[in-house]
Order: sequence, then C-alpha cells, then structure tokens
Amino acid sequence: MSKGFASQSDLAEKRETFAEIGPGLYALTAEGDPNSGVVVGDDSVLVIDARATPRMAGDLVARVREVTDKPIRHVLLTHYHAVRVLGVAGYADRVNVIASDVARAMIVERGQADMESEIQRFPRLFRGKEEIPGLTWPTLTFHGEMTLWLGTREVRIIHAGRGHTAGDTVAWLPRERVLYSGDLVEYGATPYCGDAHYQDWPATLDRLEALRPEALVPGRGEALTSPEQIRDGLEGTRAFLRDLFAIARAGVAAGHDLKAVYDRAMSEMRPKYGHWVIFEHCMPFDVSRAYDEAKGLDAPRIWTAERDLEMWRALEG
Repeated sequence: MSKGFASQSDLAEKRETFAEIGPGLYALTAEGDPNSGVVVGDDSVLVIDARATPRMAGDLVARVREVTDKPIRHVLLTHYHAVRVLGVAGYADRVNVIASDVARAMIVERGQADMESEIQRFPRLFRGKEEIPGLTWPTLTFHGEMTLWLGTREVRIIHAGRGHTAGDTVAWLPRERVLYSGDLVEYGATPYCGDAHYQDWPATLDRLEALRPEALVPGRGEALTSPEQIRDGLEGTRAFLRDLFAIARAGVAAGHDLKAVYDRAMSEMRPKYGHWVIFEHCMPFDVSRAYDEAKGLDAPRIWTAERDLEMWRALEG
C-alpha cells in the first residue's frame, strides 16, 4: 500500500476543553476528537462515552475529580464503536455500563472486528491500548427508552433510531434541556458513516430536533450552546448525508463502480466539507457504505482490519 490511512498521520495531540454547559453538566471536547459528557447528580455521576482506553478514561476521571468527589456509578455507551467504549476498565468505581439492546447485539456481532479495525486506523486515539483488557460489555441494556434518576436529576436515555449506527443512543435532560447526541450530530467534523443508515439518519435527527434542546454536545466538535449553533450542527450533519447519498444513488443508477463514485464524491464534497476534521479519513468509508446502501444492502458490512486495507488500496492506494 503506497498511502496509509489518513488518520495514521494525524499524530498531533489535541487541546482538550472541559466545559460546564449547565449546572453540573460538562462536555469534554478536543478539537474534533471524540467527545465525552459528564452529568453530576445528587449523589453520583454519569459519564457519557467511556473513551478509547483505560488510560484515556483516567484522564477524564481526573477532570471529574476537579469538580466533584461523588462516585462515578454509571457509564452510558452511545453506540458500540471501540473509540467510545474500550476505556470502561479505567473507572475505579464499580459502574453500571448502559447501552441499548441493539448496541449490545452489535458488540456481539462485530465488536472484536471493530476494535482491531479502529486501533489500526487511529493509533493516536488509542493511547495505552496495551492496557485494554478486551471488549466492553454492557451490564444494563434497554429497549427504546429508559430513565436514569441521579437523585432528583432525570436523565432520559433514548435509542433515537438508526443513523451513525443501528444502535445510537442519546442522553436527554428534559428539565435542563441539554442533549448529549453521540455521533448522531457532528459540528465542524465529518460524520463517519461506515456503519451508517443514510436513509434513516435524517428522520432520527428530526426526532432530536423535536426535543428543542438549548444546549447540545455533539459526537465531535465544540459544545453547542446557542440556537444558531444547534441549528448549524443538525443541518450540517443532514446536508452532508443528503449530498453524499445523492451522489451514491446517482452513481449506482448509472452503473458506475465504487471507484468512480468515490472520485466524483471527493470532487463534489471537498469544496463544501473538506475543511471539516477527519474528512480525508472518513470519506473512503463513507462512500463505501453509501454505495452499498444505494445498491440495496440494508445492513452495513462488517469492517475488519483486512477489509479496511483492501478498500483503502482500491480507493486511495
């Protein structure tokens, strides 16, 4: 392979920001790296997305300890991707690991392959990977929706619908009107769509918008704390999905192969979205999945380390 994954050359550490977006509500962001959330309740703490490794989870725990000494009793996994979940072993407190039943099924089906794939693609995001004890398994699953009470603080955990994956989950605080969206919404960051459902994702975003959040923590990018930012995050994600899937559908209808569709997508999408972080990394995966879905393949094919390399050689080698 003459050209490695775009993410393999992304080795510069990002500046982290731990910001309070509401009383006892925090967002850990890092210039387009995966975000995590923290909800401080009356007597315990909920972490939203565990981070990629126990060592990196330890960095988040240190941030939590700057603002509260309450125990971290719950970790919510917004979906099954390794970069979000493998850090659970870094929480010293005994934690309940919460995920949708669909997300757990995806760990069963493709968790090991995804772990090997993601570590290969994004070495910087798996600092201390040798400390990962294995796959992360939920200890508590739900179907559709559940409510977590942190004393008097209500957190609604909602399987919002298919989008970034089939099992995407959000955390919604109705009293505070704060939404942690996971990778269903991105801001200034390219949506990763390798496991996506393009045709379902916009309707899932509609359901999030209908909640009328006043603050929104996306999967990547800064926390959104104004109506204009929230609108831009939702509409920017929608527009990317709409534009890319339209290119894939037109290409499939015309009988073009994947490489031809990819070349057209890069030409047409780069002027509008090329400044978003991880654009060069995501696009080969995004186009591959869009092409499959446009051809009628409803369930995303599993990404393995071997399939990653074959695809990258075909499109970028």
